[in-house]
Parts: sequence; structure tokens; C-alpha cells
Amino acid sequence: MTKLKELFSDTLVYGISSVVARFIGYLLVPLHTGVFSEDQYGIISLIFAAIALFNVVFTMGMESAYIRYAKDRDKAKDIFKTVQLFLLVTSGVLAFIIWGAEPVVAPIIGLEPGDPILWIMLGILFFDTLAVVPFAELRLVRRSVLFAALKTGNVIVNLGLNFYLILGLDYGIEAVFISNLVASLLTALAIWVFTIPMFMGSWNTALLKKALLFGLPFIPAGFGHAINELVDRFFLKAMDQSTIDALYGADYSSDDIVGIYSACYKLAVFMLLIVQMFRMAWQPFFMRQSEEESAPHTFSQTFTLFNAAAASVFLIVALFAEQIVSIKVPILDFYLVDQKFWEGLTIVPILLLAYWFQGWYINFSAGIFISESTKRLPQITLIGAGITIIANLIMIPFFGMMGSALATLASYAVMALLIYYYSTNAFEVPYKLVRGFAVMGISVGLLYLKPSILSIGLSELVASFLLLLAGLLSIGFITYTAVFSDE
Repeated sequence: MTKLKELFSDTLVYGISSVVARFIGYLLVPLHTGVFSEDQYGIISLIFAAIALFNVVFTMGMESAYIRYAKDRDKAKDIFKTVQLFLLVTSGVLAFIIWGAEPVVAPIIGLEPGDPILWIMLGILFFDTLAVVPFAELRLVRRSVLFAALKTGNVIVNLGLNFYLILGLDYGIEAVFISNLVASLLTALAIWVFTIPMFMGSWNTALLKKALLFGLPFIPAGFGHAINELVDRFFLKAMDQSTIDALYGADYSSDDIVGIYSACYKLAVFMLLIVQMFRMAWQPFFMRQSEEESAPHTFSQTFTLFNAAAASVFLIVALFAEQIVSIKVPILDFYLVDQKFWEGLTIVPILLLAYWFQGWYINFSAGIFISESTKRLPQITLIGAGITIIANLIMIPFFGMMGSALATLASYAVMALLIYYYSTNAFEVPYKLVRGFAVMGISVGLLYLKPSILSIGLSELVASFLLLLAGLLSIGFITYTAVFSDE
């Protein structure tokens, strides 16, 4: 259990910083939507989507490659310097290529050719890329507090500059990207200071080749992930009005449906936070433990404990979704999610399940990394992307928003089971998968038992609390028998 406590400690530190960063970041949403027009906010969204997509290419999977090979601390400085110099050159080249393609790129993201925002976007990409490996080094050596401080500092600087430039100096949308660029630059400079001893290594071409062979498969995997996360909005946008009339009534348009879906999608962030917290600590942890004889047993216990945490989040958010969205933000006096979006709350449990399976995917990825079988990752992710596209095409005409949510769930579930198959073949781990499905099944069953409980006359709040208590007790029992009984 000592090793699991180490993992829990790192997860908690990474988690606090992620929660704080997410919360602070959300403060920008009312600011931007309140100050900018709809089309301006659309440009902001498109540019950040472009940054996310370009980031996949700029980083080239070097974060994961560094964690994989720098665990050998005798070679860590060599791999650090080699990868950093490589990313410095390639980021500059890629930025130049995008600048050269400005007449094509700018209109796609809503900019006019020659708009300086494109240069600012490239600056953000450049500095974020050069901070990737130093942040991976902090994770690898368990400097989680410093990692959290730098990440949180980045968000605070970004937020403060947004409010100052927009409200204080009356800047337009360029303020959003100037703020982000300054935050990225300061973060990169700060983390370079803390990792400067790592630059004392030597260039090593052989290590770079290994890193590229390991990391490059993450590029198509990254694009596949982007499809899984974003493509459903485009399918909903393309819905026929006749389909919308049949499912939701003539008062709604496709834009309304996309808005409702996107707003309710944000409630799934509670599960996503748990998954991200876990991912930040998990990858360096399993690489450190990979050569230990007890590693398979430790990984199995980790999966069981993660499942318990995910089940608890699922029950709390799914059972109390209406209470959560009706929370009023102090001072500003508005709901967490406005009432006009509440019709889409039925998709929330489905999306929570989808991110739960994403957590399984991350758990099962250990064997892929340890065995250096990363070529499987793009295959699995692209299969998931294909399922997302096909399922959206089939189900949206019949189920609308629920069809998109179910497509996301199907994609992540298949991806999780595929990586389980390949990972356990490469590195055998006795995951208690049946118990994992049992925990998931109990959680879903209790949620859909709620209407029956309400029918006997209990208030919704009392019914939700009783179901939550029953779920937590059941999950606790299954977790105890799976983890502690075989210690």
C-alpha cells in the first residue's frame, strides 16, 4: 500500500492544481461572452481549437517519449537536451510553414490575412511546446508541488491580464491571445530556470531516434482524440430542421441544439478532472514501478481504486445534476448553467460514463508504454474516431443530442477494451475487470432506479441522497474485497 499512497499523494497535488486551474479558467467564460459578440467569441473558440490541433504536431509525442526514456537517470540529461533542441528547431520550422500558409489558415479560423493574432497564436504554440519536456521532467522526479504551482500561476497570469486588458484598457479579442502568450512565455521561462541543470547533457542522435519512434505514433492518436472530442458538434450543427422539429419542437434551431449540448457537456468535466488528475501522476508512476516484481499487482489495485473514485463522482454528479446547475454564482447572481440549457441534462450521465471509460483507457495504457508498443495507440484511437463518426451519422437522426452522447460513450468504451486486450497481452496484469463492470453497472442501475424511488412519494433530494448512500456502500464493499482482502 505504500506505493499506492505515493500515487495517491501525487494525484492529489496534481488534482488540486487542475481543479483550481479549471475553476479560474471558467471565470473567463462570463467575461468573454459578456463583452464580445457571438461572432467574436466564435473566432476565439476556433483559434483555440486550432491551437489544440496544431499542438499535437508541434509536440510530436515527446512528452510521453521523455517519460519513457528519461527514467534511466544516467541518460536523462542527454535525452532532455536532445529533445529540447529538436523541439526548438521543429517548432520554428512548423511556425514558419503555418505563417507561409496564412492565406489558407487565416480564413479557416476566422481571421483576415495579415492579422497579428495569427503570429500571437504561433507564439503560444512555440512557448507551450518548449515547456512540455521540462514539465515532464518535474512529473518524472515527483516535483508535483512545483508542477502545480507553475500550472496554477500560468492560469492566474492569463486571467488577470484578460480582465486588465479587456475591462481596463478596452482591448478587443486580441487581449485573449496576448494574455495567453504572456502567460505561456513566463511559464516557459520559469520552468527553464528550474530545469536548467538538465541542459548539461550531450546531443544523442540514437536517443532521438528512439524517442521519435516512440512518440510519433501519438500524432495520429492525438488527431483521433480531437475527432472524438469535437466532431459531434459539427454533426449536430448539420441536423435537418425536420429532425429538430420532430425531436425538440419548431422553436429550436441546430445552433440551439449545439449550444444546449455544449453547455451540458461541461458537467462531464467533473469526471474529466478525476481522469486528468490520475493521468498526470499515473504515467510516471507506472514507469518507475515497471521493473518491480509487484508491479502487476500494484497496477491491478490502482485500477480498482480508480474505479471506486470514478463511481463516486458519477453518482454525485448524475444524481444531483439539477441541483448542481441551479447553483447561483455569488455576486454575479447567475446559474452555473442557465435554465434555457437544462433540457440537455439527460445526456450528462452518458458523457460521465464516456469519461469513466477514458479513465479505464489510461489505466490500461501501462502495458503499452512499458512494452514500447505505442504503435497500437493510433490504431486504437482512429478506430474510436471511426466509431464516433459512424455512430453520430446513424444515431443523431433518431436521438439528436442523446445520439451524439451515446456515440461518444461507444467510442471510449471500445477504445478502453481494445487497449485492455493489447496491453495485457504485452504486459500481464490481473485487472479485476468483471468487478469493474459490476461497479459501473451498480452505479448506472441506481441512477435509473431514481424514478421508481420518487414514485413512492420521497422528495428528489432525499431520494438522491439515499441512492448515493446505497451506491457508496456497495462500491466500498466491492473495493475492499478486491484490494484489501488479498493484501
